[in-house]
Amino acid sequence: MITRLLPVSPLRRWLDQNAQLLLRLLVVAGVLLVSSYMGPQASQRDLILLLGAGMAIVFLHCPPLGVAALIVASLVVPFAIGTGTQTTLNVTILLLMVLIVLWVLDMVRRDELRLLPSRPIPPLLALSLVALLAFGCGNLPWFLFAQTASLAAQLGGLAVYLLSAGAFLLVAHQVRDLRWLERLTWVFLGFGALYIAGRLLPGLGQFVVRRFQHGATGSVFWIWLVALAFSQALFNRRLHPRWRLALGVLVLATLYVGLFRARWWASGWLPPLVAVVAILWAGVPRVGLLVTLVGASALALNIQKVIGLIMINEEYSWMTRWEAWSSLAEIVKVNPLLGLGPANYYHYTPLFPILGWYVKFNSHHQYVDIVAQTGLLGFGCFLWFVWEAARLGWRLQKCVPEGFAQAYVYGALGGLVGMLAAGMLADWVLPFVYNIGLAGFRASVLGWLFLGGLVSAEQVVLREDNRVAD
Repeated sequence: MITRLLPVSPLRRWLDQNAQLLLRLLVVAGVLLVSSYMGPQASQRDLILLLGAGMAIVFLHCPPLGVAALIVASLVVPFAIGTGTQTTLNVTILLLMVLIVLWVLDMVRRDELRLLPSRPIPPLLALSLVALLAFGCGNLPWFLFAQTASLAAQLGGLAVYLLSAGAFLLVAHQVRDLRWLERLTWVFLGFGALYIAGRLLPGLGQFVVRRFQHGATGSVFWIWLVALAFSQALFNRRLHPRWRLALGVLVLATLYVGLFRARWWASGWLPPLVAVVAILWAGVPRVGLLVTLVGASALALNIQKVIGLIMINEEYSWMTRWEAWSSLAEIVKVNPLLGLGPANYYHYTPLFPILGWYVKFNSHHQYVDIVAQTGLLGFGCFLWFVWEAARLGWRLQKCVPEGFAQAYVYGALGGLVGMLAAGMLADWVLPFVYNIGLAGFRASVLGWLFLGGLVSAEQVVLREDNRVAD
């Protein structure tokens, strides 16, 4: 009846065609809204039951909506469950676990319990297996005069590995067409634009910025916001010019906030800049080469200033970092293949002094963390995954349709390189429970979700090729 009152025929037609989608979106929005604001009045059990019932009904019928809800919830929903320790299980972890369980149950119901034959998946499964093995041997008495991390901390560290892989696989298997991949991208860019606008406009910021949860705007958030917006603005020629211009403004505004409003935080502007350069190399190599040469020249002429800029307000100086890594190398020697297990090395550090001090410390470096927790096997599996994901993206750039899909692939390649750069500054990709923490998983999960979109795009290409062959 409402649609009959609308004067614009195309709008009525669109509403008729998308009535079910709108209903599902309203249900999801209602669940998230209620869970955000009824916390003080309702028990955790009531909230869990509400979320579980709503998600099970909606997401089983439309799995990509679960991914959309996960992106939104990770950014703005404050719901979390206490664990009896200083760390809580936030909505990102809880919702992602629910979505994975629903996905597995749906595969069992359809008698299709198998994974896609995509090259990035085997190394990701191998990394998960190594993390499980490292967890299993993590409680062995490697050092007689030190205790391991609590079981809760070890499980939290293990969950970061398993759920990161789960986020990748979830998108790869449940986002089966480019329309949904595009919707997920625009959902994220829309919320990202709100956040940046809040950082620039004080009046809006008082309402918007405080809605974004602690940990949700970590380095990976900034990387993918810039990478996806920049690639769509530059390469999506099917997008209306005003939207491409708006995305370009969003990129400039994001980099402005990072470089001038939060210059002390290198993780907010340096990895996104690396992502931009990587996208240029992938899409327009000559421009990428020119930008690289100009950037390298500027870096060489101002190396001390750049190092000082990166290290402003950093907890560790370069000398302290090197000392920490040297001490951790001694710790890892006791089990170099599988490491010390999730979270454990932090409790062994007081046995090895850093600059004469016997204190607990973390590596402040993603790749040292991976080796310390899962050993050389874990680090090898991680590098294998990175190689296969980059290889897939490089192959897809010439295979996917022009427009959104091709721009997305360029953005994913840039996002991947940006994440690798962020790993040099801290544990942003696989958060360490005693540093970035489980709160940081709200942001890191975004990278794994959008990387999973590469496999989604690959499956679209394969289906199109099969249709042509038939």
